[in-house]
Amino acid sequence: MLCWLATVDETGQPNVSPKEIFAAFDSQHIVVANIASPTSERNIEVNSRVCISFVDIFVQKGFKVIGTARNIRRSDADFSKWSTPLEAMAGAKFPIRSVFVIQAVSVEPIIAPSYRLYTAETTEKSQVASAMQTYGVQRSSDV
Repeated sequence: MLCWLATVDETGQPNVSPKEIFAAFDSQHIVVANIASPTSERNIEVNSRVCISFVDIFVQKGFKVIGTARNIRRSDADFSKWSTPLEAMAGAKFPIRSVFVIQAVSVEPIIAPSYRLYTAETTEKSQVASAMQTYGVQRSSDV
């Protein structure tokens, strides 16, 4: 699963940054570990509007979430509340500087065009097989 967070600075300049450690917190919030994202952090401080996308690269489906973000620092009283689901994933290897807490405003599916253009022959299984052949890889669960 790939995750990308889009933010915008005070001049309107967009920034897209990959995120490695993230979790659904509840039905309205997504939490993302800020490990090394000073630009995302700066942008969220001046413009809380964000877009976060999750895509399974093999199946070529996912979700786009539009929302607002807050940057919760270690010094904030509620840091441990928001960071708890991320700590086990991060471990000691990835120190969490802060947590981006995203409140979802809207959610839309992301679906590769093949599913709409070639409905008869495009299935999740065929997409996975095509991706593995194209990129010469295998899913770890398939090994």
